[in-house]
Amino acid sequence: MKYHVLTIFPDIISGPLSESILGKALEKGTIDLNLVDIRDYTTDKHRMVDDYPYGGGPGMVMKPEPILRAVHSLEVQDDTPVILLTPQGETFDQAMAWELSRCQELVLLCGRYEGVDERVREGLPVREVSVGDFVLTGGEYAALIIIDAVSRLVPGVLGDEDSPMDESFTEGLLEYPQYTRPAEYEGLEVPGILLSGDHGRIERWRREQSLERTLRKRPDLLENARLDDEDRKFLDALKNGSAKKDKE
Repeated sequence: MKYHVLTIFPDIISGPLSESILGKALEKGTIDLNLVDIRDYTTDKHRMVDDYPYGGGPGMVMKPEPILRAVHSLEVQDDTPVILLTPQGETFDQAMAWELSRCQELVLLCGRYEGVDERVREGLPVREVSVGDFVLTGGEYAALIIIDAVSRLVPGVLGDEDSPMDESFTEGLLEYPQYTRPAEYEGLEVPGILLSGDHGRIERWRREQSLERTLRKRPDLLENARLDDEDRKFLDALKNGSAKKDKE
């Protein structure tokens, strides 16, 4: 996976990606990063990337010329997604992360100020993506979220290849509770079933915990979750207050 990030603040991207799991993935070459400074594609001596909006109003708007030049300078396949980070875009989620992880390259365009000139949208086949219903000071932070979420799905990035398959949202549910040593701490104990060695019961307990947690915290997710008959029966029992949960 190779990321081409177009920004006027490259250090915002390079700093966080030099640490932890993604830093190691970059060192190994499992993922690759091409930081493109949009200012390098200006033609005036002041390297201006923004200007006042036509029609008046507060703030500044990013100019179309340097952005379009920067994108056109990239040597990528025609079908490479060009993602414009904007609060107006479709909401990024785990399903989109899986979709994007199957690409060989991604172009991430980071807006700033009041946004980008509309001709960027008209001149490029951009896919507009938002990381939530809020406004950030720049698209760089949204780009980092996407890079992190997508990269951990790329084979070879995580130490355990099964890790992404057993997390929140993978099957439309929130993840079950996790515990580690010690087995008891200040009166708080690990559920006995996790110490039983009975993998069948542990697996079912975890599934029921995921179902219960999702019903309590994010019931909207259940509409599209992958559920079997046993799951639906357990959820019905939870709603009716008659569920029998293994508490050992």
